[in-house]
Amino acid sequence: MNVACLDSPWILSTGDRPPAFEIVLLKETLVLSWNQFLYAEGGDDEIRIVFATHDIVVKGVGLTSLLQSITVNQVASIREPARSDRFPAQLAARFIRAVQVRRTDAD
Repeated sequence: MNVACLDSPWILSTGDRPPAFEIVLLKETLVLSWNQFLYAEGGDDEIRIVFATHDIVVKGVGLTSLLQSITVNQVASIREPARSDRFPAQLAARFIRAVQVRRTDAD
């Protein structure tokens, strides 16, 4: 079962570990297997999530809890915000400002 918390811009799995991590970008959606997860690092304003084939950088506010959920493979999905949603009108405790994805495998 997946659940999006009211104050969280990402979706967590409340049951078993989700088999994949979905990254919903404005122009495409990527689904990466948690079996390919290598590590995550960062802080409250920026985190880096590294898979065998992709590097994901998430920028925003209040990302420490996202980092903690990533390390236990509990996150089912994150969504890149539309331009108009990148700076919330009200001060939010947690929000994603940008999601950048880069392929790391050699072609």
